Order: sequence, then C-alpha cells, then structure tokens
Amino acid sequence: MIGFRLHGIVSLGVLATALLAACATHEAPPPGEPVSRLPALQHPADNPATPAKLALGAQLFIDTRLSASGRMACQGCHYRHLGWTDGKALSVKDDGSLNTRHTPTLYNVGYQAAWYRDGRATTLEGQVLAAWRGQMGADPNKVAALLNSVPGYRSAFQAAFGTDATADAIVKALAADLRTKLSTDAPWDRYEKGDRSAVSRDAVEGFQLFMGKGRCAACHVPPTYGASGYHNIGHGGKARSDAGRFNVSQLDADIGAFKTPTLRSIALSAPYFHDGSVATLRDAVKLMANGGGNDPRKSPMLTPTGLNEAEIDKLVAFLNTLTSTEAWVAPQLP
Repeated sequence: MIGFRLHGIVSLGVLATALLAACATHEAPPPGEPVSRLPALQHPADNPATPAKLALGAQLFIDTRLSASGRMACQGCHYRHLGWTDGKALSVKDDGSLNTRHTPTLYNVGYQAAWYRDGRATTLEGQVLAAWRGQMGADPNKVAALLNSVPGYRSAFQAAFGTDATADAIVKALAADLRTKLSTDAPWDRYEKGDRSAVSRDAVEGFQLFMGKGRCAACHVPPTYGASGYHNIGHGGKARSDAGRFNVSQLDADIGAFKTPTLRSIALSAPYFHDGSVATLRDAVKLMANGGGNDPRKSPMLTPTGLNEAEIDKLVAFLNTLTSTEAWVAPQLP
C-alpha cells in the first residue's frame, strides 16, 4: 500500500494498521472511534465562519444574479440530489459553451489542499473567484453593485461583514458555505459506530476488498476516501489532449494526471472521471479494477487487481454505503 499525506487530516499509515488488521479478521473495524469519522472542519483564519456569513453564502449559491446573463447560479452545476454535481458529462457555461472537464463534487471540499481537477487553485476562495468569472462570466464588481441595490442583501452583508457587498465578501461568503457541504454520517459511518444493521454483508466484504485485494485505499484514503495526489490512470477518454496536472506543474510525470477524487456520495455523481465519459459507478470500478486505461504513461500503481465480477459487485455495494443522507433546504432569496 502506498501512503499519501492527507493535509491536516490523518496519514494513511496510521489508518492502515487498524484497517488491514480488521480486514484480516474478515470484519469491519470494531465499534468505537470510527476510522471514517471526518475531523472537525477548520475554516481559515482570514475567513472564519459565522451564522450570518453562512446564511448569506447559502443564498448567494442559488442566486442567478451572480452570473453575467442573470440566468445561472452556482447551483446550476452543483445540485444536492446529484452529489453536488450536475449529472452531465460536461457542464454548460453561462455563455453556452462547454467545459472541457466534468464538474467535480463540492462534497468535503473544505478538506482539500488544492482545487480543480488539476489543483491549479491553491485556496478555496481562489477557486470560487475563478469559477465565478470563468463559468458564470461575471464581473464581480458589477455583481456587488447589483446586490447592494437589494435591501435584503445589503443588510445581510452588513450583518456578515460589517460592510456593503464587495467582490471579496461575496467570494468569502460562498467559500464559507461550500465548506459546510459535508458528506458524512453515511450508512458505513453508522456501521463503524456499531450499527451492524446499517449495511449488507456484501458491503462489508466490499470494504475488505477496498482495503485489500482491490488496493483502492492506496489512493482513496479514509476518512474522506480521497487524497491530494495526482495520477494518470491511463484513461484519456474523450479528452486525450488534456494534459491535466502537467498544465500546472510542467512536470512530464504529471502528463494526463488528475487529482484523486473523494468517494463519499460517489454513487450520486455519475458520470465519472475527469471527462465524464464513464456512465455508471460499476463501469468506473471495473475500469480501475482492470488496471485503468491503456495510456503508456499511466501510473505504475495501476495494474490489474484480479477482482472478479462478483467482487466488483461487492466493492460497488460498499461504495454505495458512503452516500450521506443529510437534508438540504434551499434558502429564500431577498
């Protein structure tokens, strides 16, 4: 098993001892402190969370007034019932053009160390600003002026920031809201806490395969079931010309490499991979179990696992237990 450092969360090495020992006994980890429990989320010092700021960010997230056309909101690419994605292979920008990559989930973005599939944004606030401009075509200062003409927004910004709306305040409110979009307390979490009725036997065996024969945890590390590494999995899909992480690092080893995604609530966010070219979760798992694609530059970690069809089904059964069921109610707009 190959270890990656999870920024500010927990190292794979610490988890591996307990998890692999549990797998050896053909049981999930015993009741007690769950290995999958997400740690307390830390908001950055320059953008602390407050109730007023979070409420404002939730409103801004669904408001089409943030876009150039007045027709698109952040939610236009990120829907709760689709795992905070959009269900499309490639999303449509505010100007009608297509993105070149599949919309990533917003679940647990506050635990990441870099954003976008190639990691080019080094802060969540930076990613929000870039997407606001690029995806939604917005002029942030014009949007701020528009919001200041709405009495309800003007009072909300005063309550959250002590100022009228500004581009910086809008970005910070949105980023604060995104950090609250957590996938946790899924059936697997409840199982680890001692509720043995929360998942099926197939899911338990699927977890064993995840940690063992399937080698999934080498990249998809609990508790987020993701990591901060970048890998070429050999699957160029429709966008074979996309150099991925190489565009940021300029390292030949990063050609075609993309950030390892979280697997929490992965069952909701089809289609899969950076180009959205694989339609079902089972097909995605099977591709990875068979050693990824045929790009000769793919990571040496990607080799066939030997999982048979029944084992792939069990692995998918486990992944389905990572789906959280938290409620989400759209706020009222001023």
